Amino acid sequence: MPLPQPNQAWPPQPLAPIRAKLEEWDAWYQGDPTVLTKVYTGRLATAPRVRPSQQSGGIVGALSRFWWGRPQVDLTRQRRSQIHLPIAADLARVSADLLYSEPPRLTIGDEGEVAQATPTQDRLLEYVDDGFHEVLATGAEVGAALGGRFHRVTWDADVLQRPFLTTVDADAAWPEFRWGRLVAVTFWHVVADDGRVVRRHLERHELDPQGNGIVLHGLYEGTTDNLGRAVPLAEEAATEGLARLVDEQGAIREGRTPGLNVAYVANQTPNRTWRTHPVGKSLGRSDFDQCEPFFDAADEAYSSLMRDVRLAKARLVVPDFMLQGNGPGRGASFDLDMEVYEGVNAPMPEDGNTTLLAHQFDIRVEEHLAVIRDQVQRIIATAGYSAQTLSDGFEGAATMTATEVHSRERRSYLTRDRKIRHERPALQHLVRKMLTVDAAVFGTPGLDGDDLRVTFADTVQDSVLVMAQTVQALATAQAASAETRVRMVHPDWEPTQVQDEVALILAETSSPLPDPFAIGQQPEPDPTAGE
Repeated sequence: MPLPQPNQAWPPQPLAPIRAKLEEWDAWYQGDPTVLTKVYTGRLATAPRVRPSQQSGGIVGALSRFWWGRPQVDLTRQRRSQIHLPIAADLARVSADLLYSEPPRLTIGDEGEVAQATPTQDRLLEYVDDGFHEVLATGAEVGAALGGRFHRVTWDADVLQRPFLTTVDADAAWPEFRWGRLVAVTFWHVVADDGRVVRRHLERHELDPQGNGIVLHGLYEGTTDNLGRAVPLAEEAATEGLARLVDEQGAIREGRTPGLNVAYVANQTPNRTWRTHPVGKSLGRSDFDQCEPFFDAADEAYSSLMRDVRLAKARLVVPDFMLQGNGPGRGASFDLDMEVYEGVNAPMPEDGNTTLLAHQFDIRVEEHLAVIRDQVQRIIATAGYSAQTLSDGFEGAATMTATEVHSRERRSYLTRDRKIRHERPALQHLVRKMLTVDAAVFGTPGLDGDDLRVTFADTVQDSVLVMAQTVQALATAQAASAETRVRMVHPDWEPTQVQDEVALILAETSSPLPDPFAIGQQPEPDPTAGE
């Protein structure tokens, strides 16, 4: 299938319900009050507007009456009265940290086998050292918010003499699935927009009849909601370099190897929101799914608490004549933080005795914090995590073993395991594709990814003291070799480092056995002694 036909609605109409939800999740991830207001009111808050749906019943009315979607009568007070708690962003960050706080190990050979220094293994180390881990961690954070992300194998000889990994977010892709497996996808991003004419760069990944992955590029000139006509790639600086690499159909000439050059990594499955949607049912589920009302309620409760703080400022109500005047014809003014500023229209008393009224309201701190804590706990549980995972720490954490930490945070690690089941096969496909592209495009010899293994590191490790005691017990029981014990203490070491350390340990601990026939015998005197 070639690139999309010109003059069609864009973004594609079949993605409309999916994109609406992605925009909502993205607004919570960004945490920008303007974006949240735009999502829940359907427009930027530039003028007061009350929609009929906000005064109606039913689902539409309930959703549009979110705290962030309520009608704004005085927009000048919105920033001050509506405060956002970045709970959604914290969830996405924690999700990425659980997966990629440490880089995954890429090895060739059976699981548990010592990684040997081969051309393939050396190349894998170069991949990991060249931003591979950072791309995965960044993509995992955005993917937790949007339900998934796309990683693609990219190569550009002018940038790097080997393939590398890049990410496309889920809200810039039109995927095609068959039996739940990705068979093609079209990416797009805007390269020019003057408010009237919009130019988009489209990049399509699909398979040719032989099962090789091909990449097609096209440049379109249209409007904000229409793809418009196709124009030459050379007309835009962002795509002119591709014009030299594509054929007359817009396909990249080199690098055609078996399998797609892209993989979709779902955050979690199944997808409850789009279970019956032809495309959405194969997409991942966001960590924010069904948490939106709790996000909104937490923001409302915190905004109410801060409103109490503002109202509780100690102030005195005084007559107008006691305020500071600005001169004839210029009225009077006051400082918002002055203790005396509220004026009432009262004449000077005949007896000269002026009554001053003091106001200072109570701050309902505990009541508000109890509501906020309840909402946060519901958010964490709904997203599939343990409260301890998102807390700053707890008493005794420094002395706890890894087993005890896993026990306290069991819910979080179960969610992590669910995500790893999507991450591992996608990474295996991508790394194998990088190796085949490396050989086909850059001519790197001796690369073979058939026995590739992807291993995720433990997010929590025992302290040095606990690990030392474990290793000592294994050595005393003669239940593990010196090499196994070194790998337990230093799981991030390379094979050569492990072998060197084992050699040093054996040299320090080994001693020659005494000659049994020499025991009890006096040594022969040295005839040269004393000379």
